[in-house]
Amino acid sequence: MSEKFTIEIITPDKTILKTEADEIVIPSYEGEMGILKDHIPIITFLRPGFIKVLNDKETTFFVEEGIVEFNNNNLLILTSTPKELSKIDKSSLKSLIEEAEQKISKESISDKEKYLLNYKIDTLKSIN
Repeated sequence: MSEKFTIEIITPDKTILKTEADEIVIPSYEGEMGILKDHIPIITFLRPGFIKVLNDKETTFFVEEGIVEFNNNNLLILTSTPKELSKIDKSSLKSLIEEAEQKISKESISDKEKYLLNYKIDTLKSIN
């Protein structure tokens, strides 16, 4: 019996990924969450971080936000910000960090925005 389940990453424009996976790791507000086949049904929100798709190979995406639903061994991730890690170049990485650092230095942003920007900056700086 297969230990795989279906994952789909969708943006408002298109489907980014539709495949079978052994495990998915997502950055939820509750913390990093691993999902395996037959996981209990969940709906949660994504914070900035990495989605790791583990099957024959590992594929990693950077996301800033999104919604996750898992039910009947189908994982659906809706996000407008997926960036496949292998396709992020150094110059765009640097500009994403600088943009986030400029936003966080403004006094007019809320605590929630500071929280999310800190996660974004820490995640982007962890990319080698």
